[in-house]
Amino acid sequence: MIQTSSSLLGDVVAAIHPNDRQHAIEAQRRLDSLTKPIGSLGELEAIAARMFSIFAGKIPLPLHRAVYVFAGDHGVTEEGVSAYPREVTAQMVHNFLSGGAAINVLARLHHADLTVVDVGVDAEFEDAPGLCRMKVRRGSRNMQREPAMTEEEMTSALEAGIRLANASKAKGEHLVAVGEMGIGNTTAASAITAILVDEQAGTVTGRGAGLDAEGRNRKLNVIRRSLKRHFGTTQKPPAPLDVLRCVGGLEIAATTGFILGAAANRTAVICDGFISTSAAAVAHAIAPQVSDYLFAGHCSEEPGHRHLLRTIGITPILNLGMRLGEGTGAVLAMPIIESAVRLFNEMATFSSAGVSVADKA
Repeated sequence: MIQTSSSLLGDVVAAIHPNDRQHAIEAQRRLDSLTKPIGSLGELEAIAARMFSIFAGKIPLPLHRAVYVFAGDHGVTEEGVSAYPREVTAQMVHNFLSGGAAINVLARLHHADLTVVDVGVDAEFEDAPGLCRMKVRRGSRNMQREPAMTEEEMTSALEAGIRLANASKAKGEHLVAVGEMGIGNTTAASAITAILVDEQAGTVTGRGAGLDAEGRNRKLNVIRRSLKRHFGTTQKPPAPLDVLRCVGGLEIAATTGFILGAAANRTAVICDGFISTSAAAVAHAIAPQVSDYLFAGHCSEEPGHRHLLRTIGITPILNLGMRLGEGTGAVLAMPIIESAVRLFNEMATFSSAGVSVADKA
């Protein structure tokens, strides 16, 4: 049982079950019967089989798509870890709500309902279509000086994500992407990654949103000092919730809760880039079976992302050199996932089409 004061979180974790192996067997049997050489659709076959298993052999079509962008500020920006000022988080939320960001373009194009979740932005917003108010605090604390969140704040953010996942299920959403917005959040994600994948901070820390070499070194030193402050040199790995509380962020915690809740509800989730995948890695550390419900939309240019994907055990669908965030890479992967499902459902079999099967050697 996960050690937390939240009964909601404990109940959700207990409700996450691995996919039934029999569904994977049934999916492979159908894939091998379709009018194509065995395995010729490559990764599309693995995607289709995972979707078949997530939905227990009954994939709902058409897929109701949605994307959730979790937004929060980070106290660690006080240490000069970002090329952009903290105010950009709120400015970009306004951009999302007015429809002018990259994620708005892609969500419209690929018919994904967009929700912007204010879980920790250091600003207040007027009501607007697509805005979900779940603010816990106006930004996390400076992790170099103290834990990024108190246990109560972290729990509130986790539970906000869980409640949102339950609302997503109630709306009949089948395929959901998770994205983020938060100046300074690659610093938090890098710190989380270093602990969860047991790598040196320098190996998993990149330049974020455009830092130069000097800026990256400053960011790296902040991460190292933060890790030393909270976890020292102990050989025992800290609990995932302690990692999240000490060096995470409010939007990362809410995304973690959303992923756990979606897995409990048997909803397919597409992680976007480095930050959303760091949340997925926390969720995976809490409940490893969540990986059965996850897709990786793409592989980010941030170096830590590859380490996280290997730890979770998911393969990126796209590799386009992207590092924007917002959920953009995840939404781009949506039509590929639906293409895999359509091929699985709609292609003829050798038997139904009257096509001869290959000779067995």
